[in-house]
Amino acid sequence: MKLHKGDKIMVTAGKDRGREGVVERIWKDKVLIPGINQYKKHRKAQGEKQPGEILTLSRPLPIGNVAMVCPKCKQVTRVGYRIVGDKKVRICRKCDQQI
Repeated sequence: MKLHKGDKIMVTAGKDRGREGVVERIWKDKVLIPGINQYKKHRKAQGEKQPGEILTLSRPLPIGNVAMVCPKCKQVTRVGYRIVGDKKVRICRKCDQQI
């Protein structure tokens, strides 16, 4: 998995193209970013206990519609790997620095 929780990303496709956010959760093929890809859900009233309301929720985006923003060079980039000692580390493809 090339993206990790806490990575800064930019949306590259869809209605929120160009917006940036921080990864909150990752599934196999989707990623959740708070405040991006929001939709409204109408909740029906539950008797007298809870009134009806309109909730704003964030849906997960396909992982192919986002790109990582390098923390060093601040550019949208792809993620590569390099073996350093016994560890496999992520690197920025643009500035060649460790992420």
